[in-house]
Amino acid sequence: MGTCRASRLTAVVLAVVLAGGGLAAQQLEYLPWILKYNSGQNIQPIFHGWSERPGGGFRMHFGYLNRNYVEHLHVPVGESNSLDLDAATHDQGQPTFFYPRFHNFAFGVDVPADWGDRELVWAVTVNGRTDSAVAWLQPEWEISDPAASGTSREPEAGNEAPTVTVEPVPAVTLPAAVAITTRVADDGLPVGEPAVRALAVGQETPPTLLPGPDSVESPVNVLQIPPAPDRTTAWLGPDTRPKGVSVSWIVWRGPAPATFDPVHSPDENGRTTTTATFTQPGAYELRATATDRDRSALAHVTVTVRGE
Repeated sequence: MGTCRASRLTAVVLAVVLAGGGLAAQQLEYLPWILKYNSGQNIQPIFHGWSERPGGGFRMHFGYLNRNYVEHLHVPVGESNSLDLDAATHDQGQPTFFYPRFHNFAFGVDVPADWGDRELVWAVTVNGRTDSAVAWLQPEWEISDPAASGTSREPEAGNEAPTVTVEPVPAVTLPAAVAITTRVADDGLPVGEPAVRALAVGQETPPTLLPGPDSVESPVNVLQIPPAPDRTTAWLGPDTRPKGVSVSWIVWRGPAPATFDPVHSPDENGRTTTTATFTQPGAYELRATATDRDRSALAHVTVTVRGE
């Protein structure tokens, strides 16, 4: 049975059960938003706000919600994944590989100082549905640039983000595993453990088979799954990253997931090493996040994976 057909059947059966239990008809209207889906759902681009750039102009900040709890989605740049700042290519560095659930402040797009009241639209079409985020310079939406601190919260005073440089990665052939090395440097701050962010409560907590205290009785169809290793997802579990500086990796652009071992590679004498393993051929762009667990910096590297 296909995923969509199975999802519809689940919703119909659940509606009958709930209606039989006396659930009000108006509550049934919200049933599709209560259910949690493994796959088959859409991507919702998100506009988080804008910030002024030190050299002039502005930066529009975007994230996304992949409404699936399990399925990773690949949407190449083009008409199905477009930013209209460049109609010829639709390309402003946005991801093409989408991890499940929320990923906040994933990237920024720079616009000139004379942008005025124009709009910048990021539109993504997947599973037969197009969703978009519209960005413009609404005064109330001005924020601090998350790229300046690497987080969406205020960093420790005096602490500078690490620097990270990725060494070139040679092309590999399936079955493919390749070591990726970075050079990192840091100022030694913060001293001690950084503040721990409280866990999110609600939709982004690990799915369970029990409803919340005020929610409608409903089944949940997914096992617990970890967030993406860059920790941009809204659901944040215990911080398992090494103390001090470490580097984690995700697929930013590419046709399929890759695995990274270790997930968080610790700094050893100014270098980190991670082994990336691929299962499908194609061109991949990988994103490294170097962090001292208070501030972060990003770097990208491309890897070509050939077929067997």
